[in-house]
Amino acid sequence: MRRWIAIAIFVVGLLAAGRGASAQSPREVINLPISSGGTVTVDGIAARIEGDIVTESQLNELAGFQKLVDGKAGSRADLLRELTDQWIVNTEAQTARFGQPKAEDVTQAYDDLAKRFPSAEAFRGEIAAAGLTENAVRRQLELQIYLSRFMDYKFRPAAQVSESEIEEYYNGDFTKQAQEHGEKVPPLEDVHADIRRLLTEKIINQRATKWLDEARPRLRVEIFAAPGKS
Repeated sequence: MRRWIAIAIFVVGLLAAGRGASAQSPREVINLPISSGGTVTVDGIAARIEGDIVTESQLNELAGFQKLVDGKAGSRADLLRELTDQWIVNTEAQTARFGQPKAEDVTQAYDDLAKRFPSAEAFRGEIAAAGLTENAVRRQLELQIYLSRFMDYKFRPAAQVSESEIEEYYNGDFTKQAQEHGEKVPPLEDVHADIRRLLTEKIINQRATKWLDEARPRLRVEIFAAPGKS
């Protein structure tokens, strides 16, 4: 599973009420690529995807967001791969006129992310340490929510989980993990919905990864050396 998908799932996990989003006329379309200032700025070209420029600022902003959310940033190659994947999803979402997250959804995700830190001051410190601003964090959250909701919209209808699969997981991995942690195994009916949700997300992730793996080779992608390197 691609790392950006994992982070997007984390972000949308902060917004349980956002499940079931559907295509609609967008309030304002999210355009990629954008720089940290919100407009296309040739401050250094990291890549060109089908004629669209990916700037160094965009790459650095993603790296900073990964560091803030996940504790570390990927390599340059990994970041460019993830930006390419985001371009694929974003392009299809725009074609489908998929609606943007509401402003209050972004604010909720930002506030919930802040709760992971000891204090508001500590959160602001980590944002600065990651080379970000509050606006950059909100922009990344909005993008992750948008992309993740579209992937959910695209793949969830076909992500069907059978009762036998739920029982198999309960009797296998679920029970094993509970016993390894010295926990009492709850009745199946108490965790049935959670297991169905988990297995559904797994199917969505698998289908999304397969789709991206098939779409990526068809793109015209030109990668540029990092500044100062040739």
